[in-house]
Amino acid sequence: MDGTVPAKTGAPRAAASPAFARQKSLDDEVRFVKGVGEALAQVLAKLNIYTVFDLLMHLPRRYEDRTHFRTLSQVVPGEAVTVHGTIMAADNVSPRPKMTITKVIIDDGTGTLELVWFNQPYLKDKFLKMRGQDIVAYGVVQNAPYHYQMQTPEWEPLTESDPLAAHRIVPVYPLTEGLAQSRIRRILYNALQTYEPVLIDCLPPDLRRRLNLMPFAEAVRNAHFPESMEHLERARRRLIFEEFYLLQLHIAQRKIAETTGAPGIRFRIDKDVLWRKLHEIVPFDLTNAQRRVIEEIWNDMARDYPMNRLLQGDVGSGKTIVAAAAILACVENGYQAAVMVPTEILAEQHFIVLSRLFRRLGIIVDLAVGSLTQRGKKSVRERIATGITQVAVGTHALIQEGIEFRKLGLVIIDEQHRFGVLQRAALREKGENPDVLVMTATPIPRTLTMTLYGDLDLSIIDELPPGRRPVKTHRKRAHQRAQVYEAVRKLVQQGQQAYIVCPLITESEKMQAKAAEDLAKHLQEEVFPELRVGLLHGQMKPMEKEEIMERFRAGEIDILVSTTVIEVGVDVPNASVMVIEDAERFGLAQLHQLRGRVGRGAHQSYCILISDSNGEDANRRLDVLVRTNDGFVIAEEDLRLRGPGEIYGTRQSGVPSLRVADILRDAELLELARQEAFNTVRADPELKQPQHRLLQSAMQRNMPRAVLATVS
Repeated sequence: MDGTVPAKTGAPRAAASPAFARQKSLDDEVRFVKGVGEALAQVLAKLNIYTVFDLLMHLPRRYEDRTHFRTLSQVVPGEAVTVHGTIMAADNVSPRPKMTITKVIIDDGTGTLELVWFNQPYLKDKFLKMRGQDIVAYGVVQNAPYHYQMQTPEWEPLTESDPLAAHRIVPVYPLTEGLAQSRIRRILYNALQTYEPVLIDCLPPDLRRRLNLMPFAEAVRNAHFPESMEHLERARRRLIFEEFYLLQLHIAQRKIAETTGAPGIRFRIDKDVLWRKLHEIVPFDLTNAQRRVIEEIWNDMARDYPMNRLLQGDVGSGKTIVAAAAILACVENGYQAAVMVPTEILAEQHFIVLSRLFRRLGIIVDLAVGSLTQRGKKSVRERIATGITQVAVGTHALIQEGIEFRKLGLVIIDEQHRFGVLQRAALREKGENPDVLVMTATPIPRTLTMTLYGDLDLSIIDELPPGRRPVKTHRKRAHQRAQVYEAVRKLVQQGQQAYIVCPLITESEKMQAKAAEDLAKHLQEEVFPELRVGLLHGQMKPMEKEEIMERFRAGEIDILVSTTVIEVGVDVPNASVMVIEDAERFGLAQLHQLRGRVGRGAHQSYCILISDSNGEDANRRLDVLVRTNDGFVIAEEDLRLRGPGEIYGTRQSGVPSLRVADILRDAELLELARQEAFNTVRADPELKQPQHRLLQSAMQRNMPRAVLATVS
């Protein structure tokens, strides 16, 4: 028995009928598919399957090549394999209380294999009733005493009469409760039989020929029931390209509309004057990266259409100075600038920095935050409305009713991922097509930038200021905490300051605040009684937070115990060490952001990650932090570990929910699709040419799952 069986090809093809094609639609409700009905439609809804198109785009997560099974005599421990055999025996054993192990023996004539499940005792009776029947099992083969074993395998009956489950490349789908593999295969087979005639190709014929793309109907069929592994790869390539292409068409249309729509402000840019004034207010040399990015921004501001630019720079790269250069150009032209940030602490810091920078030039900067008194709010509103305020720095308070700008020319949004689409749009609407500069200190992988912010021009500050030393990062175990605290004490005694970040115990701010209070009390009373320990958390009033931060900046607090409220924007150059308790509880990007609060002064700085975790994902995150300070390397790893939706949050940032493609795995196809989409839109901005007439409906069908963030 060599395991070889005759191969069968893909699903039978339905004959196309023009009359039928007009009657059916991919937008039909899934309940109308043969074999579904009302009850199963509710089950499919748990998988976000509502229409026929949703069903056909519910692709297998893997495939089993059942044209050639691995015989049981050929299996090797450590390999993930698909095998089949006859059920010979089934039994339950209980090695200890509250644990039941179900063991099933299968035999294929060349050997035997033990299948094992934990705490599912009902399986014993199920398999005993099937004794003598053949099943298919998939899993990792492991060594056990005297035999091989497969723990918690995926399995299903091998029915020779079922053409969808035997002697072919068999799809294995993501499931939900109430849905079996055999049933979803049958439903998809039925859907293809009925709806294949309406799987119309939306891609322009010349594009398909040039890129050698499989026809759409053939691709969908082979994605579910492949005729061969080669056909499967070609099918997936076609579907991935199309999904990226339709997404990038949307982005390209939006970007090109910016340059052809309502005119923006054409700022007069005298670079000689601007550079001279910038050198007057900046007491140090700019990096080459800063100078390059400033030139890019000024060039944008000189154009007829509004600037839409994304500025990326790792923590400490000097984005504030670049923003100041943009503000200077705006104010020199008689316009106002608005800077919106996510927290009052960060707003206060930007206000202080920009006020100091612009004081020599007589540029007036005002602060608009929720914690101002009523009198203060009224005064700021009046100053902004009359144009006395040339630069308004604030939180979301800037977009509230009552704040009207006299002549808004530039909108700067810092830490943009903290704001929703509507908030960004609301600030822009305070002016008439003002220029927009979006900034982030959270590096975004290139592939994600092409999908999230593909309509924005991109500038990257990829160089740290001279003399800035990389933060040395170490991981320590809980039993080494006393050594860590002693090292902190020595640095403080040398005149430096420290952060100690409280563990992220829960999403509840109240509980985090309580944990931080307890930790601060413990450190002050038992660990550092001779030092000055401060406390900062999100439950404090804005004025309390600012008072604490001001005392910390002034050196009146030696050690600041804090929650993640310090993650964004707090700049204290004398703080040279950060200890993060239970570091495994934080995300990778968050840890990098926290670490960025130190290393801003002349001292060598340190970040100590305290963690006893042995979890694989946690260890990978912490190892990356120890290994590199490069935010873009960290962002790529974070994307790989968690996926885009988890990193940026689909509701706020608009990360596309892709059905088939993966922006990391399929980066080359994403790049190709982007190039082709932009070429298409440049030639036909409204997609009205005959070869493009089907693209609009295809885009509308795909866009509900891929709504992008926008600042327009």
